Amino acid sequence: MLRLNCPFCGERDHAEFTYGEDASVAWPDFASPDSQAHFDALYLRDNPRGRHLEKWQHIMGCRSWLLVERDTLTHEIFSVRAAAEESTSPNKPKSRRGR
Repeated sequence: MLRLNCPFCGERDHAEFTYGEDASVAWPDFASPDSQAHFDALYLRDNPRGRHLEKWQHIMGCRSWLLVERDTLTHEIFSVRAAAEESTSPNKPKSRRGR
């Protein structure tokens, strides 16, 4: 069982959170006509083994988006921090699928 230490609510069971997405994906500008770049971002992804940065949302708590550094092999959690603290890249959308 995973335990995530929400910076706002404290340590909680992973059932209170939902996985959002791979936080390392560089999304193309949605206004870009380059359909190959969009295809690559959506479908051609690495499947990392080891330490990886992910976005999770605390859906049964403060509803904040969090950046979770997790080992995909052992599920060890290395860090949890608020996603809002990170600077948003100009080519990364601020909202996807209601986030």
